[in-house]
Formats: sequence, structure tokens, C-alpha cells
Amino acid sequence: MSKRHDPNCQTYNQGQRTFRFATQAPCPSGSAMLQELSHMDRITQLQDEIQRLLTIMSSTIAYLTARSTFLQVSEEIPITKIRNTDKYDPPELFEANKNELVQDLIVKAKQIEYLIQSLPVPEPEQQQANRLQALEQQMQDANEEYIQAVDRAKNLHRKISEFLRTMLDNADGPVEPVR
Repeated sequence: MSKRHDPNCQTYNQGQRTFRFATQAPCPSGSAMLQELSHMDRITQLQDEIQRLLTIMSSTIAYLTARSTFLQVSEEIPITKIRNTDKYDPPELFEANKNELVQDLIVKAKQIEYLIQSLPVPEPEQQQANRLQALEQQMQDANEEYIQAVDRAKNLHRKISEFLRTMLDNADGPVEPVR
């Protein structure tokens, strides 16, 4: 397995296939992470991090299954298939890569845990019900104000239309006020 080191992305090449997935350096400090949270929806960020964790897991499983050799685990069960040496990594490299993959999973899991802990505490049901009732009352009040404003606008439109009609009808004579 050839591996290029990039702190934000890991690429594993194996023959024709390339496995690439994003990782991040160790968890940022709490204040830096909270500042980032203020710019992004927390749940969306949590969803994105879970997706990245699943990508890392998938790539890890693909690497482990594609670049490992067959080992006999029991005297009673013989190895029936052998891979060419170019199809699997030497044990030292495989173990080092496996440890690094575990570290990537741990870092991402800690980031997800931090995001979960930063989510707001759910509001008790009674408070939610009270808040919804207050919002509903505000909505009804705003709707009544809207209806009154529309009625005033219609009334003003009617008065202006009558006044203009009266002016046009009496273009030569005096104008009577509209009441």
C-alpha cells in the first residue's frame, strides 16, 4: 500500500483502486469548534461528520480486506487460498496502517461526540406547549391586525375612488366632501 500523507485527506492506492477519505487532525480546541458551530447549523454539521465517519469505516474495511493476507487461525482449518505478495502489505506496514486507521476512527468519533454534547438541551414538553400557544396567540393577533389594515386600505380606496368619480362628474362645479 502506498500512502501519501496529507493531514486532511488520506489516500490508499492498491493496484487499480484508490481509496481516499477525509480525516482531520486531532480535535480542534473547544473555543475554535464552538466558533465554527456559530457559523453552521449544528445538526447539519453532525450529519456531515457522521457521513465522514461512515466513509472512513467503509474505506477501512475495503483496505483491510483487500490488502491483508490469509492467516491460519486454527490447526484444524487449513488455508485454501494464497495471495500473491504484491496483493497484500508486509505485516509491519499493514499493522502500522491498521493502527493509523484506528486513530482516524477515534478522532472522528471524538469530534462527533463533541458535536453531540454541544447540541442544545431539549426543552421540556410543557415549555414547548406554552411557547407554541404563545406563538399561536401572536399569529392570531398579527392576523387580526392584517385584516384591519386590509379593511382600512379598502375603505381608503373606496373613498378615493368616490372622490375622483365626484371630481370627474363635476368637472365644472364645486366639489362636495365625501364622508
